[in-house]
Amino acid sequence: MLRWLLLSTALVVGAHARAEPSAHDLDWTDESRQRAVPVRLYWPAGAQPVPLVVFSHGIGGSRLGYSYLGEYFASQGMASLHLQHVGSDRSLWGGNPLSLVGRLQDAAQEHEALERVKDLSFALDQLLTHHEFGARIDRARIAAAGHSYGANTVMLAAGASVQRAGRRLNVRDPRIKAAVLLSAPPFYGEDDARAILQSVTLPTLHVTATEDIIRIPGYYSPASDRVAVYEAVGSPFKALAVFEGGSHSIFTNRGGSGGAELNPKVKSATKELAIAFLQRVFEGKSEALARWPETYRALLARWTSPGTSAAAR
Repeated sequence: MLRWLLLSTALVVGAHARAEPSAHDLDWTDESRQRAVPVRLYWPAGAQPVPLVVFSHGIGGSRLGYSYLGEYFASQGMASLHLQHVGSDRSLWGGNPLSLVGRLQDAAQEHEALERVKDLSFALDQLLTHHEFGARIDRARIAAAGHSYGANTVMLAAGASVQRAGRRLNVRDPRIKAAVLLSAPPFYGEDDARAILQSVTLPTLHVTATEDIIRIPGYYSPASDRVAVYEAVGSPFKALAVFEGGSHSIFTNRGGSGGAELNPKVKSATKELAIAFLQRVFEGKSEALARWPETYRALLARWTSPGTSAAAR
């Protein structure tokens, strides 16, 4: 049964009402895998058809996370479909704390990584083909976005290719036309990032911070890994924003991560950058993207514009 959650109520002036963005929780199941795929759809008001962003959360997250992005996207006329990956979602934090490390390590295995990509494609199938909103989405303007493990999911859906048993494993979803990668880690256990990511040729936006460090039991990834992923991606149209300071969790809904003062500033800058980038890709509008680095110069350690190799400070 669908649960409809209104983000805000309509404002009524006289006999006329102004529609507002809304959020809808949808509980789907992929019967072929016997796997639940819960989603939250942020839906914009106004003219249709609309572009769509499919969002994949980091390890231990849920469809309720990254709401600052979903709400902002919808306010800017873009639908945003936030997935929940049941094999690596917030349920990991429950249960016996002594086995938490094992649960996290299991969730990071290759099987779950591939199941997450299948979640993304299944959710797109459901929304576009079997839901009333599907007919109101512009198929030519579909992007995918993700944070951390979710960025890995998006890279696979965008064409990243790993070799297994002497053959290339390719799970690309051709409906994805652009990617927004927040805190993208390298693929675990793989040494040559370029061999995996050179096949990602669609437009990509990479967002990270100088203190974007991943520390979990049995795994460490320095902030430089995020830049290495950017450099390895084969897209001729890619951009990189590196914020000064911060943390790996600053891009989640956590309010204090990376500093109580810096956190909301980085979130504001990130959501505006994502929209400006997608407007450039989907509509050819470059003004907002051109203004963005000047507006947020004080926060930036590095900015590399799409199609350039020179970094600006």
